[in-house]
Amino acid sequence: MSVRIDDPARLGESRLPDGRLLGWAEWGPPDGIPVLLCPGAATSRWLGFGADVVDALGVRLVSVDRPGLGTSTPAPGRTFADFVDDIRHLAALRGLGSPALIGNSQGAPFALACAVEGVAARLAIVSAADEVAAPEFAGALPTELRELVDKVACDPAGAEKFFAAFSAGAMWDMVMGGSPESDLAVYLDPAFEAAYRRALNEGFTQGSAGYARDAVLAMGRWPFDLAKITVPVDVWYGEQDISHSPDNGATLAARIPGAVRHLVPEIGGAVLWTHAEPILRSLTGR
Repeated sequence: MSVRIDDPARLGESRLPDGRLLGWAEWGPPDGIPVLLCPGAATSRWLGFGADVVDALGVRLVSVDRPGLGTSTPAPGRTFADFVDDIRHLAALRGLGSPALIGNSQGAPFALACAVEGVAARLAIVSAADEVAAPEFAGALPTELRELVDKVACDPAGAEKFFAAFSAGAMWDMVMGGSPESDLAVYLDPAFEAAYRRALNEGFTQGSAGYARDAVLAMGRWPFDLAKITVPVDVWYGEQDISHSPDNGATLAARIPGAVRHLVPEIGGAVLWTHAEPILRSLTGR
């Protein structure tokens, strides 16, 4: 399956109050409705989505490198609260106001943290990395994942060292090995594969510490209360997605007041790219 992937229309870095840089990329009209993307695991700002619809919908899509990935300055020991502060500053610096947020895969808990703290006008979480350390899932995880979750809980520093052994190639192999045929039809399209590999390579430009910190934060207990989210939330999962959530987000959606869950047939974790238009329409009302 071919989906349109375009290079960013605009690229840049913004300097935060503490002197760090936060890298970003934009698609769509510069005066459009701001929609801020928290990308998936280890990918940089370069991998956008919805290139064929952002202009028609009037969406200014902004993708952000988390600290240590792409061109964003590393921030060892950073927390979810630190990321919320970064996005609050970036929104002010880039004139985004209170943007809609999208959290894809491992970017989802970071977007949820922003929503809890009121740094979002609306939220879509897509193929979200679920809170696998939550007690509800204690008996539902595969053995290998259960062991990783336990390691993050008991030895977070050791877990971070484990994740720091990953590379762009290892991430690619892991995603391809865990994806259904419907996703592979997207990922292995030559144009998409080139863009995805580029984003992974850029994600590891400064080494693996940025990804490792993300992984430990995402796989531990989330230190924020989803019940405090007051903005509209849409939860999107592909029906064939067996990698991101033990129950395709059913428990996750139930924990967020008023969340609407969409279970998309005939696709897995690639739903961000195959269903870009309805996802963006849910955020803009257009």
